[in-house]
Amino acid sequence: MTIEMSEVWKTFGEGHTAVHALRDLDLVGPQGEFSVILGPSGSGKTTLLNLVGTIDDATRGRIEVTGIDLANLDVDGKVKFRRESVGFVFQFFNLIPTLTAAENVELVADLTLDNGAERAAEVLNQVGLGDRMHHFPAELSGGEQQRVAVARALVKQPPILLCDEPTGELDFETGRMVLDLLQRISRDAKQTVLLVTHNAAIGEIADRVLRLRSGKIVDDVRNANPVDACALTW
Repeated sequence: MTIEMSEVWKTFGEGHTAVHALRDLDLVGPQGEFSVILGPSGSGKTTLLNLVGTIDDATRGRIEVTGIDLANLDVDGKVKFRRESVGFVFQFFNLIPTLTAAENVELVADLTLDNGAERAAEVLNQVGLGDRMHHFPAELSGGEQQRVAVARALVKQPPILLCDEPTGELDFETGRMVLDLLQRISRDAKQTVLLVTHNAAIGEIADRVLRLRSGKIVDDVRNANPVDACALTW
């Protein structure tokens, strides 16, 4: 299994002011599964992603990702884990404005690869931006910028992609294009995708839909026939 979480709690604060963002959560996710995590604001969706990506630590419980017990990682170990095992795609693109699309992607590629420039060009072609790779973020549309962000996450070929509201800032058509890209990546490259959203319709494209409420998984459904993202409507 790529992801195994057992009796995981995440608590912020102490005493009477303590907030339990996740409560006794169990989750097992196999390699190559596309999972959509739904829930209202404050339900613990982003906290779950942050724990899997070692951006934050669990208060208690066990989290194992790609066979690594995250509790055993020190600061350097977490940096290495994020560099090699996880790709992040956020709602806001977080591109460096003074670098071209290719340079934004190559910056990440160079951390783990010897052929960073070559790999950056390859993955930008993969996301349909081969003719835009030398443009700066301000010269790209919102959808193009998000595809650069996806390329940046993909360039090191991580086994897991963590996507936090990746279509939140996009119009419908552009958002559907990004979802189609993520769905194809999961299917073709067997990469595990965890995608957080408040848009329930997006769950139709997933292999699995998890619903969170008050830090607990209240529903866990597998789709026998996921909808192709290019046919999605909402």
